[in-house]
Amino acid sequence: MLLFLLAYLGGVLTILSPCILPVLPFVFARSDRPFATSGLPMLVGMALTFALVATLAAVGGGWAVQANQAGRIAALVLLGFFGLTLVVPSLSEYVTRPLVGLGNRLSSSGQGSAASSFVLGIGTGLLWAPCAGPILGLVLTGAAIGGATVGTSVLLLAYGLGAATSLAVALLIGGKVFVAMKRSLGAGEWIKRGLGVAVLAGVAAIALGLDTGVLTRVSLAGGNRLEQSLIDKAMPQPETKRAAKGETLPIEGKLPSLDGATLWLNSPPLTPEQLKGKVVLVDFWTYSCINCLRSLPYIRAWSEKYKDKGLVVIGVHAPEFAFEKDPANVRKAVADMHIGYPVALDNDFKIWQAFDNKYWPAHYFIDAKGNIRHHHFGEGEYAESEAVIQQLLAEAGAKDVGGEAKVAASGAEMQSEKEAVQSPETYVGYGRGERFSSPEAVGDGPQQFTVPATLDLNHWALGGKWTIEQERSGLDAAGGRIAYRFHARDLHLVLGPGADGKPVRFKVTIDGHAPGAEHGVDTDAEGQGTVTGERLYQLVRQSGDIQDKTFEIEFLDPGVQAYAFTFG
Repeated sequence: MLLFLLAYLGGVLTILSPCILPVLPFVFARSDRPFATSGLPMLVGMALTFALVATLAAVGGGWAVQANQAGRIAALVLLGFFGLTLVVPSLSEYVTRPLVGLGNRLSSSGQGSAASSFVLGIGTGLLWAPCAGPILGLVLTGAAIGGATVGTSVLLLAYGLGAATSLAVALLIGGKVFVAMKRSLGAGEWIKRGLGVAVLAGVAAIALGLDTGVLTRVSLAGGNRLEQSLIDKAMPQPETKRAAKGETLPIEGKLPSLDGATLWLNSPPLTPEQLKGKVVLVDFWTYSCINCLRSLPYIRAWSEKYKDKGLVVIGVHAPEFAFEKDPANVRKAVADMHIGYPVALDNDFKIWQAFDNKYWPAHYFIDAKGNIRHHHFGEGEYAESEAVIQQLLAEAGAKDVGGEAKVAASGAEMQSEKEAVQSPETYVGYGRGERFSSPEAVGDGPQQFTVPATLDLNHWALGGKWTIEQERSGLDAAGGRIAYRFHARDLHLVLGPGADGKPVRFKVTIDGHAPGAEHGVDTDAEGQGTVTGERLYQLVRQSGDIQDKTFEIEFLDPGVQAYAFTFG
């Protein structure tokens, strides 16, 4: 029920979405018509179409996105035509003459009006479906991970109904204003023509990609912040419940099946039955996740110190990006990170679902009887986690389990300087990208972008010829740049070479200068480095007083794929 309400409220907030704004003039232009035969059918068509398209996107992936793009084009043509009928009344009369005749033959109940309103609602839904905020992302992510279900479709319908509600309110309020203007000015046709021009301008804005470019920066950010605050308040990250020292840890459940793994590294497949008598630590991670990397030195140290005492560590690798599903990439990462304990590749998120997990990293502590006795989400509290391991080993009869494991961390695995971090994780794709500041509109295919002279804090921009996709941006010609105004000790960027796998050389600057001593482990003092594989690259590591600075990376070769910035 909470998720249903959250989805509905998120839909209500989409009145702020740039994809909705260009449609409002046409909605207001119909406000003097009966709501039952004009406004209501349009809202129903919009809500149903959105729920259907979004469900297809959750189920079908790329082909559904392409189908929706075709629908989006059809919707633009439809709305453009409707706009012309407002600007040129004679066109409206000519086109609707057959419909009027048909309506007269059927009845005088206004069926044609209701049908045309429903069709307009379909067009609105097709335009709006690709352009929503964090709450929709939460629902679709759940569908992608757990599989689309009836529940997912119900949540999507709730989201659509919420948006229909906000449009209904706009229609009713706008309708009263519109009628009053006509009554006082006596210029109804001129008002309609003005609204028709507004509709055509909105169609042009969407066709040129301004709804994901300029309009996004104007209106989407506010809606996203409101939606994200709803998520944070309604679904806060759960606190870890700790037992007092010496107190028995509670039983939180049983160790579920591990059969969902698509591949095991460093071990044959393991089962709960085989693990009876062992204390087990299950670590959900993915190899480009900075939070996971900073937890990794502790996981390795615990595995090494306690493996002879009865501890088995299992790393469940649940991918965030598509390249992390490649077993060869994971195998290389496991070797590079010196991980010797068993790693289960959970590409289908079946183990993730079995644990009902929601976080990277997430640690589950299982006793020798197969009971989950403790969990911890995110980084930190390592001493408490190690104490849990020691307690469970002692319960299982292990001796001499005291003392702390020796932890060695370097590079990206070093702990974050939390007080200095004022920059959030930032995705470099249109699916979850925010605060994009290049002045050009974002469209399909390769485009030329420019970096503005100045950037606000936590804003980023592209320079050169790039193709922006859902989870990444790809460089189409050498000399492309990415700039970011950040405030943190460390700056990391998840990068990969192009489809041909050829290395991509790059050069980093900070405030226009070579980084010198502030270079990361993947650059030198001159800021030079090479992208050789798909992973997280540490590009900046500062010391001393941390200030706002502008980071820029220039790629000397084409083909690089950029995914996400993270900070520490």
